[in-house]
Amino acid sequence: MRYKFIIHYLAACLVLLFPGSTLGESLKDVVSETISSNPDVQIARNQRNATEQELEQARAGFFPTAEITVGNGVESSNNPTSRASGHGRRSFNRTEAEILARQLLFDGFGTESEVDRQKARTNASAYTTFGTSETTALRAIDSFLNVLNEQQLVKLAEDNLKTHEKIYSQIQKRSERGVGRKSDTQQTLGRLALARTNLINEENNLEDAIAAFQNVVGREPGTLEVPDALEHLLTGTMEEAIEIALDNHPTLKSAEADVVAARAQKKAAKSAFFPRVHLEVGGTRNDNIDGIEGSNRDAHLMLRGRYSFTGGRDIARREETAYLLSEAKEVRNRTRRQVIESMRLSWHAYERSKTALDSLKEHVDASVQANSAYRKQFSIGQRTLLDVLDSENELFTARIDYENGKRDFLFSIYRILAGTGKLLWALEVPVPEEASTIP
Repeated sequence: MRYKFIIHYLAACLVLLFPGSTLGESLKDVVSETISSNPDVQIARNQRNATEQELEQARAGFFPTAEITVGNGVESSNNPTSRASGHGRRSFNRTEAEILARQLLFDGFGTESEVDRQKARTNASAYTTFGTSETTALRAIDSFLNVLNEQQLVKLAEDNLKTHEKIYSQIQKRSERGVGRKSDTQQTLGRLALARTNLINEENNLEDAIAAFQNVVGREPGTLEVPDALEHLLTGTMEEAIEIALDNHPTLKSAEADVVAARAQKKAAKSAFFPRVHLEVGGTRNDNIDGIEGSNRDAHLMLRGRYSFTGGRDIARREETAYLLSEAKEVRNRTRRQVIESMRLSWHAYERSKTALDSLKEHVDASVQANSAYRKQFSIGQRTLLDVLDSENELFTARIDYENGKRDFLFSIYRILAGTGKLLWALEVPVPEEASTIP
């Protein structure tokens, strides 16, 4: 286990020393790989393709259908025809052949409405694929930034441990010379144990971050490059970001496509109140039918109209689709509110993290100066060992908070881009082909 941490630590050092190195994996590459392999995206893509095949099935209603029937067997007949010929019962080898072609001419616009419904469902699935890709990309970014952040926190914890080991060694030497106090040794030993515990905790957090990365991306991370902040791609105000989100968010577009599908479904339900008109062309060639020896051939060209009475079922179906349409509209309205809420939360997180970052940096700078002053004052007896140890802990905590703050700030930017449906665009990662809609 320790070997893994050494590898990850060396990787983090390479990133810090050579930020432009081609050895590292860029955020764009990791997101692109995730989009092409993540199961959630693949599920959405397959669902979209399956829905498109339902559209093709609906379109088949515009084209003629044909049925061919053949049969061969034995028939025994005893009917007025067989008795009139002087035979009470006659048995023959019976053969049948029939072909029937049918073309729909009118069905109350049911087929047309079903095609419109399936087209809208296909577009809804396309937007779902787009949205799943954006969400999965954001998860990949989250895990990417977490690994980078935890690698840096492990390094800080290791540096903190080295510092406390050095202090403990100095205090021990002073105690051996008889100029130190036993309480100082115990205090330093306790802080050294705490530093070891902090390192263990950060190493465990790094392992958790690696596991999360592997869950999203499908493999363990290699040497990750520190990504650039894309703050320049954000809008100037939260209101502008909300407007873009309402125009472009894939989940909202999917909900709007569901409304179109429900409206077409309601129109299709009304088609049951109209007759169905077909043009039929057919012919038969039968031999030895109903006890009559010989062939029997016929052909026909017919215009047929059919109307079915279903005992109120069609009326109930029409009412059902009206409620389904109302439901789809309310789902869209709820989604719209969720998009607005999500963008507001994302924007507030961005502003808060950006403001906090300056304060966190000031905290680090102040802690560095205070720690340096405490060390000098301790060496001349103006500060106690406890003061020095507290300043070391303060500096370590400030650096941890600052690294976490940088991570939160970066992620808040990507979160806003995802909320506007422009995350993949910002990273220049191609959207899956299945995310395309049908005009």
